Amino acid sequence: MNKILFWFRNTRPHALPQSVMPAIVAFCMAAGSTDFSCWLGALAIVGVALAHSSLNLFDDYFDWRVKKSDYRNELQHKGFRARISKCPYLTSGRATLQQLLAACLIVGGLALFFGIIILYFRGLTIFWIALTAAILGIEYSGAPLRLSYRGLGELVIGLMFGPLSMAGVYYSACGQLDWAVLFVSVPVGLLVVNIIYVHSIMDCDPDKAVGKMTFAGLLGNKTAMLAALLALLVISYGSIIAGVILSYLSVYNLFVLLTLPLACNLFYLVRQFVVNPDRKFEPKWWFGPFGSFRRFEAAGIEWFMLRWLLARNLLAFFCVIIIIVVLLQRFI
Repeated sequence: MNKILFWFRNTRPHALPQSVMPAIVAFCMAAGSTDFSCWLGALAIVGVALAHSSLNLFDDYFDWRVKKSDYRNELQHKGFRARISKCPYLTSGRATLQQLLAACLIVGGLALFFGIIILYFRGLTIFWIALTAAILGIEYSGAPLRLSYRGLGELVIGLMFGPLSMAGVYYSACGQLDWAVLFVSVPVGLLVVNIIYVHSIMDCDPDKAVGKMTFAGLLGNKTAMLAALLALLVISYGSIIAGVILSYLSVYNLFVLLTLPLACNLFYLVRQFVVNPDRKFEPKWWFGPFGSFRRFEAAGIEWFMLRWLLARNLLAFFCVIIIIVVLLQRFI
């Protein structure tokens, strides 16, 4: 049990909402369909979570093979505002690279097992969705493409946790696809991208120093970085509005506009980081859960966690509103 808990912690479980929330949205959208299967949909959600956990471990594995050091700690000594050390369980000697690879394969194998069950009942469409997601996930940091080192990592994550993940769960649950899923999966995927992109803006200098080219690094200048962030947010809400105008989505989905204050504050806080990184801010009560913010302050990472958690909460609230709207429409 201790080993399972140890490896679970190493999968970065704090990032699971980025994949699980979109999957739950797709599951709820499929509920009430003619051929809806609750157990296949639930199996798909678990499979998505396992696949995400496996890919996080693979990311550590591939990064470690290239760097072989706790580079973020080294960067802090050079004056960069790096967040935390990378792969602390490897740098501390608590696990070996071979053990990490074994954990990658075991967790990934469980995801594959669930996928095969769904494939048996739903057919080849699931195979092609899962295969595409798996290739993108491995090539995120694995050779030969190493997409996250070419400024394409955020795009990969958006496709995986938005359209691909949601289409896969939706199809698993009801055996068909629907345009409504596309109009929802695009903004959900972009808001997942938003979490990673906000991260990459704050870690732009450390990432460049180790040769990791994120989308923020690819853009290069601060104005372009902020413009891209604004575009992500505008397109996210615009997709929902377009879906309503084209009658693919119910007008009640416009309740997601209630999250606009969160989006506006996130943009403001990221802009302040870019132009005045040393300015201090406190989370407001309506920003959502922030855990122990004083603990973050004591660790000297409150500047990072404020913006990262706000981006995460924006995704969560956006998804929760869609889930509530969908369920009310289905069952009331």
